[in-house]
Amino acid sequence: MTSQTQSFSKWFSLNWYAQLSAIFSVLVVFAWIRSFEGYWWAETYTIVHCMLLTSLVAVMLIPSKWFSTVIQLIALFIVNVALTGFEWGPFEGQKGKIGDWTSWLWAQVEQLMPFLWISLVIWAALQAILICSKHRLGIIGIISFSLLSLAVADSLFTPVYLWGEIALMVFIGLGWLVANHFLNFKQKHPESWEHLLEYPLSLFLPVLLIITLVMGAGLFVPSIKPILTDPYTAWKEARGEEVPTFIGDKGEGENGGKGEGDTSSGYSRNDENLGNGFKFDYSPIMDITTTRKSYWRGETRALYTGSGWEEAPEEKGEQAVRALAPGQSLDAGSIGDDVETIQVDQSVNMLGKDKYPVLFGASPVSEVVSVNEIDSYLPSLEWLPQSWELRLPAGKSAYPDKYSIISHVPVLDEKKLRSVAESGDSSSVSDMYLQLPSGLPSRVSDLALEISRDGATPYDKVRAIESYLQSNFKYTNEPDLSKKESKDFVDAFLFEMKEGYCDYYSTAMAVLTRSIGIPARWVKGYAPGSMPIDPETLRLEGTGVDVNPEGKGTYTVRNADAHSWVEVYFEGYGWFPFEPTAGFSFPYAMAQNQSLESMDTDNAATTEKDGASSTEFKVPAWGFAVVAGLLLAALIVWQRRQIIGLWQRYRMNAITVNERIVKDTDRLIRYGRRKGLTSSANETVRETMTHWAERRPLLLEELSFIITIFEKAMYSKDTISKEEAEVFDTTMKSIRERIS
Repeated sequence: MTSQTQSFSKWFSLNWYAQLSAIFSVLVVFAWIRSFEGYWWAETYTIVHCMLLTSLVAVMLIPSKWFSTVIQLIALFIVNVALTGFEWGPFEGQKGKIGDWTSWLWAQVEQLMPFLWISLVIWAALQAILICSKHRLGIIGIISFSLLSLAVADSLFTPVYLWGEIALMVFIGLGWLVANHFLNFKQKHPESWEHLLEYPLSLFLPVLLIITLVMGAGLFVPSIKPILTDPYTAWKEARGEEVPTFIGDKGEGENGGKGEGDTSSGYSRNDENLGNGFKFDYSPIMDITTTRKSYWRGETRALYTGSGWEEAPEEKGEQAVRALAPGQSLDAGSIGDDVETIQVDQSVNMLGKDKYPVLFGASPVSEVVSVNEIDSYLPSLEWLPQSWELRLPAGKSAYPDKYSIISHVPVLDEKKLRSVAESGDSSSVSDMYLQLPSGLPSRVSDLALEISRDGATPYDKVRAIESYLQSNFKYTNEPDLSKKESKDFVDAFLFEMKEGYCDYYSTAMAVLTRSIGIPARWVKGYAPGSMPIDPETLRLEGTGVDVNPEGKGTYTVRNADAHSWVEVYFEGYGWFPFEPTAGFSFPYAMAQNQSLESMDTDNAATTEKDGASSTEFKVPAWGFAVVAGLLLAALIVWQRRQIIGLWQRYRMNAITVNERIVKDTDRLIRYGRRKGLTSSANETVRETMTHWAERRPLLLEELSFIITIFEKAMYSKDTISKEEAEVFDTTMKSIRERIS
């Protein structure tokens, strides 16, 4: 080893706290700038992250502070030049004029705007943190200021949700203060410090484990509404204004990293900027008693902007039928005269106090029977015959608690759809349903032509597009937005992200369909919802017998059932719905002796969110959960013999087998809640497991066995046998693995 290498090693060992402080300082800046997610461009994040990394390396490896600073500034400039597409422009002024040189230099610097200034400001903030971090009070001041600024942004003046950033900042602060404490201990008691270093695992592992468990407990608990109203919300509500709610939202921006459940699921009020992720909200919205299972249609949009949907000028100016009377026939003129329809009677009971611009129902509505159980008059309802919307104008009437409607739903007759659509003529429908934005990339229309080229009729072409979307894209409620480069929402979904939820699929199908000259419109509302489990249905499960082919019954519709789909126009037939979202199937009313070969009706999803595979809380991007798992695993391996001994004594001696069965069942229910399977404190175990089986039909057999063994252990005088207990343990393990 050379003398220079020995000198460097000695310097590094003596300055371990300085290196650790540099890491903590960069993490503080990293956590703080995450609050700009959705407001900064993706290029800005790339440049700033590279600048932080190069600065950290320079601070840790270069002992000389002034030389390190120079290297950091040079690296900052190089990073900006390399990542912004910078090109040196030739000097065209007079070499003797300072003004010409200044103008030329400024022209070069302008190419780096605003990235250069942003990275310089962030770099200056990092240097200030490094200076302040030399003392304990400085660390407390840094963390306190960061937490205060994040809390202000989170609670008072913006709709962004920064709990993840705040939790990360607390974690950094705790670790930093612990490191500072060890430094002070080393300086004051060097001999004791040397003795402690002989047992590093015993010294550091408990500290890391405690911090990890404390932070993990805070990070992974479900989101709840605040108990106290913050001043900003109180002020807005006092003025009669609505405060936007974003449970986990980063705002409306399109850029950023992987969506981590940015909003809560529910019926969207603004569709101008689609995208971002969401968390699942299973709070009930309404109960619908119906004679046939259906999608519950709300509103439609015709104008695609490239980032979302808006009402087209023609939609805004649509003439509404006003002063509706009970029993009045509502015209849906775009349905062909010879198209067969089926009557669907619906009674809706709203369970919440939310207000919507429309009344929901199977489409199209043909008659309003009653509102709030009064059939002698109606509130100020309006019917839009072109858009098929039953509107409740804002401010004219309160949203009804109950209402009853009748719909006449077109029957799916593929033979007729192919015959009436052969010409492809759509002259009787507005051109707004063929509109596409001027900036739509050509590869979108090229893909539409490629997908549909083998279709013999317009109907076959549309089915080909629907099948392509269902088969080639991954459903997720948390799409990876870091893959998004295109400015167009559909183009980014089809060619870059290749994953998303219903808004991605439905918008893509509407655009692809319009690209081949077939009118289409975007529709939003709710998927059917769920019915209580019928014992007779459970008994006949898997026998091929359908005791309720029409889906008659009462459905509970939740925020998690919010959905969007597409309606396509065929001349002579009218508007007809299509379901492009993977894992979903529209509950069509079928013509006699008709089957839909292109759709897998056996796997129809009852709710959009139940079809997702990622309903649990996601691991944060910065790897906190990975570190926590590794530390916990290390502790378990270290003390595995003691843990196994304690567990065996607990199972064999502490309680009886029946008591253990009861406790394990309770633990399974708590585990299910954390994974998104709802249960109420007032429900019995049988009721809870029945609801779970409704959402996860593939677990029906295992859940039924758990119910049987639990009730025997809980209420019977018989003791659970060893064989039953072993099967119970195996089944319990299988359920946990399949819902995780």
